[in-house]
Amino acid sequence: MEQEKNLHLVKHGLRFLESTHTYSSDRENTRFMVYLPNESREETRAFLLAAEEEWEKESPSFYEFAILLGKEHIGAVSLYLNKERDTGELGWILDKRYWGHGYACQAAERVMAFGRDTLKITHFVAHCDSENAASRRVMEKLGMKRTCVNENRKNRSSPENRREYQYELETGVR
Repeated sequence: MEQEKNLHLVKHGLRFLESTHTYSSDRENTRFMVYLPNESREETRAFLLAAEEEWEKESPSFYEFAILLGKEHIGAVSLYLNKERDTGELGWILDKRYWGHGYACQAAERVMAFGRDTLKITHFVAHCDSENAASRRVMEKLGMKRTCVNENRKNRSSPENRREYQYELETGVR
């Protein structure tokens, strides 16, 4: 796939402040997100600074990657580790201008490969709002299976409790 050759993952950080704030503060772009939208550039800046600082640790508890299409920053994909460092929780967000092209799936596949090959992660988890059909499709394309339905999801931009789906994938033994 030609698109895949132009898709790159790099350490996320402050150099992507403006493009990150564009998609992370957009209410339509983040309507299904628990911790978004960001209300200010300072909130976006604090998140990116924390991501940079985490990359510098000897044993990071999470990895936040910027997704680049060519040289254009189009979103982010993350991997948060449990205390035992054998389970990784995946997350992703794309600028809405890039939805529907398979970029989230491609980026998540690469992060899963990093987790599996470099960090020796054997179990992946991801969550989404029950109405977020695009994220459900990404999880299913990744080979993940729905394992739980939670009734108490609270998205930042919604006043109501929502339904959340949990998906999981076991990759084998360490």
